[in-house]
Amino acid sequence: MLKQELSLKLQQKLSPQQIQLMKLVQLPTIAFEQRIKQEMEENPALEEGNELNDEFSENEDWENDEYNDDNTIDTSDINIDEYLSDDEIPNYKTYTNNYSDDDEERAIPYAQGISFLDYLENQLSMYRLDEEEFQIASFIIGNMDDDGYIRRDLQAIVDDLAFTQNIYTDKNEVENLLVNYIQKLDPVGVGARDLQECLKVQLENKSPQTESSELALDLITKSFESFTKKHYKRLMLKHDVTEEQLKEAISEIEKLNPKPGKSFAGNTKEVEHITPDFTIRIVEGELELTLNGRNVPELRVSNAYAEMLDTYKHTEKKSTEQKEAVLFVKQKLDAAKWFIEAVTQRRNTLMYTMQSIMEFQEEYFLTGDETKIKPMILKDIADRIGMDISTVSRVANSKYVNTPYGTFLIKDLFSESLTNEDGEEVSTREIKRILQDVIAEEDKKKPLTDEKLTEILKEKGYPIARRTIAKYREQLNIPVARLRKEI
Repeated sequence: MLKQELSLKLQQKLSPQQIQLMKLVQLPTIAFEQRIKQEMEENPALEEGNELNDEFSENEDWENDEYNDDNTIDTSDINIDEYLSDDEIPNYKTYTNNYSDDDEERAIPYAQGISFLDYLENQLSMYRLDEEEFQIASFIIGNMDDDGYIRRDLQAIVDDLAFTQNIYTDKNEVENLLVNYIQKLDPVGVGARDLQECLKVQLENKSPQTESSELALDLITKSFESFTKKHYKRLMLKHDVTEEQLKEAISEIEKLNPKPGKSFAGNTKEVEHITPDFTIRIVEGELELTLNGRNVPELRVSNAYAEMLDTYKHTEKKSTEQKEAVLFVKQKLDAAKWFIEAVTQRRNTLMYTMQSIMEFQEEYFLTGDETKIKPMILKDIADRIGMDISTVSRVANSKYVNTPYGTFLIKDLFSESLTNEDGEEVSTREIKRILQDVIAEEDKKKPLTDEKLTEILKEKGYPIARRTIAKYREQLNIPVARLRKEI
């Protein structure tokens, strides 16, 4: 049986220009600069420059034609002025910011120092090792992570030496080189296979030895699990020491470095140069927003390519090869125009969105007080600027803002809200800040449990469930009460 139905579907399709714009909006500053360089390399009709062409009238209205897949081109439809007039677009439309020589902002250079592994190998050469022992020890060092640990199984290292270096050894020799040579290198503690061994090596190499350091070594060697769980009474009974003696021994352990690899001053692995996309300054009591565009060139459509169309238009006899060539030229010119407009729209979208965020959180940006951060979700900003939530998300998720109080991700300003006892909406960031302050002021001999923290915040006017307190505490990387205990 045949059945006929009439259905109506509403579909929204993004144009190539819109897709291109969304991709550009999502890019942070450095990636955006690279994208512009890539586009200029791929499209010869797009070039850097700001020269004006006075032969053509100013026209700021973009009327992009759809790509013509047919090889026939109607020359009457080609308006050369439409391409060449792009050069007369005011600079502020394609260039994000103008900078003078006395601007405060400067890129911070990072010196390239010796690597951590090279530093260890240089020390290794001071030992009297034969060539094969040195190669094995060097290979072991190469398996060290950024914290200075050897987390691989030693047998796996033995196997790798055989397969990759054609060096045949055994686990005992590898362990001997590790314990008696590598673990003696500076910083002390490198080459440990776990935290217990790392602390143990440092205590064994401590000079001069004291009663406290000897007790500390005993605790790490014989009672590491009880120590990590802070079972202090059990430790005092097992080691027959007073509370004061235990406290001094723990103080010795706290002075040790649990990640000796991080202490190397020349270790540049962790250096991360963040380039802020926005800068917010306070100028005479008012907030001033700028978009980072120091390395973004001014763009224009190539005169040479546009003139090719002009030449073709005035040619009487047009060959098939000429038609194919001019089709290619027109496509490149259209793509250049689209890209220039997308760059301009990206700037406007970023500035418009960040301006709204700045105004929404004006009190925070003027004071730096995190308790002044208002509850703010993506929809709040999207409604204010009349854009889609996804657009605001693209701006916030990967962009950094430089403020008088530090540089941070814009998305960190967004937070849900809770209602206090007075019926006022407060940011979850404010509640986390209060929670941090309460825990910082607690008696470390009797840390506050999540139940007690719940009661305290309720007394302060924030009726929050215990499981929510536990969730916020974990997000703040604060351990449970038992692990915060001190003697």
